[in-house]
Amino acid sequence: MGRLVGPLASMLVIWSVLTTAGAAGAAEVVALGASNTYGKGVNRGEDFPAQLEAMLHGKGVRVSVANAGVNGDTTAGMLSRFDGAVDGSTRVLLLQPGGNDFRKGVGDQRGSNISAITAKAAQHHIRVVMVENGMLRGLPHQVDGQHLTPDGYRMLAAALLPRVMSGLRK
Repeated sequence: MGRLVGPLASMLVIWSVLTTAGAAGAAEVVALGASNTYGKGVNRGEDFPAQLEAMLHGKGVRVSVANAGVNGDTTAGMLSRFDGAVDGSTRVLLLQPGGNDFRKGVGDQRGSNISAITAKAAQHHIRVVMVENGMLRGLPHQVDGQHLTPDGYRMLAAALLPRVMSGLRK
């Protein structure tokens, strides 16, 4: 029995690498944003990009959803991180600009930065799905009033699901 564990374990590792590589090569969704994209205050896997990926898989859509959220980020930061966040397999960009520009006194740059991000996405033939703060209203929030609970992130992912699926089909 002990002799089978080694080869069996090796086979499972190889299978896992091959199936993961296949999924990574599929159409990709990138969530670019601030703390509500990152999932501040919740465990990894409870953020909306992770829950969206699970929902997509549940619908038979084998894509990876990359979480490119950074706590406290501004749209200028998102613009500067764009090229590192997307690659040739990215087909849909979830852009959650948040409200940090206003909190950090650079609210006047928000619109032009969003325009620059969407223009870069268009150059790469990436569809943009906006995740504005209005989409967070009415969802369960943590006690800080800013960030969603795991259920709130699940509800946000469910609201985004049809838009992302549509973006992947085009």
